Amino acid sequence: MKIKHTPFILSLTLVTLISGCATAPEKPTESAEPAPFVSDYPTRDRVDYVLNCVAQHGGLTYISQYACGCKIDKIAEKLSFADYEAAKTFSYLSKGQTGDAAAAMRDPTQSKDLRKRLKDAEQVAEKNCFVK
Repeated sequence: MKIKHTPFILSLTLVTLISGCATAPEKPTESAEPAPFVSDYPTRDRVDYVLNCVAQHGGLTYISQYACGCKIDKIAEKLSFADYEAAKTFSYLSKGQTGDAAAAMRDPTQSKDLRKRLKDAEQVAEKNCFVK
């Protein structure tokens, strides 16, 4: 009688073990990847920056296009779009003007700070993105 039931008991034990493994919940794997960089820069402004940058660096080539795209990404890491836009506005409005006409855009502390931050971000981006 033992011999007749032994294969049945073995197969029942095997089925129980297999089904027990299949129903055990898997542990979620923790991702070691950092959170993706999220930027508030509109696509239109990024494209405009890249096209102006490409024009300043000798025309459209794969290398200049890639480097200029890299450059705006590096700037976006350093400045929010609101700060970038304000710094560009202060720069444009005070460029080429002297005396009292440009003083309203050139002399305020906010203007000086934002223009310096933009200049520093552009220098870091230029250094990191353009291979010379």
